[in-house]
Amino acid sequence: MNDFLLIFKALADRNRLRIMAALLQYDELCACQLTELLGVAGATSSRHLAQLQNSGLIQGRKKGRWVFYSMVEELPYDFPLTWLQDKLLSTKDIVEDDKKRLATIMTESPENICRRQRGEEFGDAGEFKK
Repeated sequence: MNDFLLIFKALADRNRLRIMAALLQYDELCACQLTELLGVAGATSSRHLAQLQNSGLIQGRKKGRWVFYSMVEELPYDFPLTWLQDKLLSTKDIVEDDKKRLATIMTESPENICRRQRGEEFGDAGEFKK
């Protein structure tokens, strides 16, 4: 029963629903891309991602210093993914803005996004200053 409650608790937040909608649109997203989408601090984004991961809805994959998130292949308790997808993608006010924002985010490398989030500056030639 506690695992079942974790799923509903994880879905009871607007930003976590936005993460789910983004992961339904893209197979895999870097933590920095999701942080950029939400427009929150990295620690806040990490807490949202941890809650979704602890509920069994998403999974993380570490590649070097990057963590990439995706939907799990089989949702716990045969959770109706098609229902969730239909409901999330039909909420125009959130999803339409996020789709546009994600399209812009996806044009930039995760490295550049992460560096910007850490406050590193660009040099004259477009490279990051140390």
